[in-house]
Amino acid sequence: MCRNIRTLFNFDPPATDEEIRAASLQFVRKISGFRAPGKNNEEAFEQAVDDIALVSQRLLTSLVIGKTPVT
Repeated sequence: MCRNIRTLFNFDPPATDEEIRAASLQFVRKISGFRAPGKNNEEAFEQAVDDIALVSQRLLTSLVIGKTPVT
């Protein structure tokens, strides 16, 4: 259905907003079973992607780095 979501934490340079949104989209596709939702589910689908991207960004900025970032 979709590619594996790759790790976005502890990289130099850090993950971009685009990479976080792409991972969020993959996650929503995976759990919903939709590659692209129908018109009646499009708003809920996009809102879920936005919400997950926001929470993911918050998580990535609050995690403590325990070792040297991967370049």
